[in-house]
Amino acid sequence: MIERWLKESSYTVVFTGAGMSTESGLPDFRSAKSGLWRTKNPQQLASTYAMQHNRDEFIAFYQYRIRTLLECQPHIGHIILANWQQQGLIHQIITQNVDGFHQQAGSTNVIELHGTLRTVYCSRCKRTYDAKRYVDEQFTCTCGGFLRPSVVLFGESLPYDAFEQAWTAAERADLWIVLGSSLQVSPANELPVIAKRSGAKLVIVNMEPTPLDEWADLLIHGRKIGEVLKEIDAFL
Repeated sequence: MIERWLKESSYTVVFTGAGMSTESGLPDFRSAKSGLWRTKNPQQLASTYAMQHNRDEFIAFYQYRIRTLLECQPHIGHIILANWQQQGLIHQIITQNVDGFHQQAGSTNVIELHGTLRTVYCSRCKRTYDAKRYVDEQFTCTCGGFLRPSVVLFGESLPYDAFEQAWTAAERADLWIVLGSSLQVSPANELPVIAKRSGAKLVIVNMEPTPLDEWADLLIHGRKIGEVLKEIDAFL
């Protein structure tokens, strides 16, 4: 069924969430309750408040996340999506993830709703640096400003341009495929609804049920995304 939809669709959007990244071995920081963060709430550390008032723990948290990211690689699912994009089967990738795995696998024109952990930037002059600076214990710009990760923190809005592009893609889509998103984070979880209301078929692939399951034309629960995409790719 989904193979036929992919071939027939004139504009297919793939929307990825944390489940896409965890298959690469990257922990979902919302559930990272072990080790260093056993007694901390990661969501509080990933906030504008922590950056301003709890900077040592803010830095330690993002050092941990960046080091972990650099130890992981895209999985077969990322590679298949990149191949489908090159073949013209999918036309837009939108991600809630900040790991850059889609681009590393070869995808282009990726909308990153929550920014990227691959870079840091100066909170004063906005100059951008490679995120490895955090690993190397370098947290200050040449201008003296504090270097912060290029991600959307709790307390900040999504980047306007990225969300506007994603909204336009949702209105245009014939087929919207959700991969590994709980669809609980607003306003990103509004996008599949916009797509569906605009006439798109909605496919949801996620380990657990989501609040939007009743909207879906096809639901796949309890299976790894990489395995599902490999099966679809074999039929294509």
